[in-house]
Amino acid sequence: MSDLSLDTEALTRSLDSVGYAVVGRLLDARCCAALARTYDTADGFRSRVVMQNHGYGQGEYRYFDYPLPPQVAALRRALYPPLAAIANDWNARLGIDDRFPEDHAAYLDSCHSAGQTRATPLLLRYRAGDHNRLHQDLYGDEVFPLQVTVLLSRPGDDFTGGEFVLTEQRPRQQSRAEVVPLALGDAVVFPVRDRPVAGRRGHYRAKMRHGVSRLHAGERTTLGVIFHEAR
Repeated sequence: MSDLSLDTEALTRSLDSVGYAVVGRLLDARCCAALARTYDTADGFRSRVVMQNHGYGQGEYRYFDYPLPPQVAALRRALYPPLAAIANDWNARLGIDDRFPEDHAAYLDSCHSAGQTRATPLLLRYRAGDHNRLHQDLYGDEVFPLQVTVLLSRPGDDFTGGEFVLTEQRPRQQSRAEVVPLALGDAVVFPVRDRPVAGRRGHYRAKMRHGVSRLHAGERTTLGVIFHEAR
């Protein structure tokens, strides 16, 4: 995973155009199956969240604990540098002086200094009738502006329904929704909280939320890769 190479310019164009970018076949079928199986193991997780107990929707997810599984840790390290380049470009557009370091380990030092030390990569499990309400994955003051979700199940075979959904809210406009088509092993890169949009007087922030539509049948598992830590 250390040799992962993403086209930052293509990612930026897609994020600017539609608010997300799809990376096809980021993980192969064998890796997807292996990661999905870990959901049912006893070890390696710090917490389990049942969504309906908190008003988040219906379904559940589990946060990995440190040390992360090798493939998750490697994926997080490899994805961070090209996404940090985009994040720094976003800050420049918005007139923000702060810049993210090139190395994820250095960025984690910033999270720890802000009191955010708990791992945030997670597995999410949905079954028929489950859904995830629109939300933002904010765990403290330190926020990396991009995150990644990888589909570990095969649409049409393992499940139906359960589409990944994004909404964008611009000032004085109604929300715009995007349904993101994903295949097994595909990843979607999307904003955590907002993204820069060009206006008449420079760039402004468009607020973003994401969720999952109701699953009609089967079982859907995804890997969430969040780069900031939680308190």
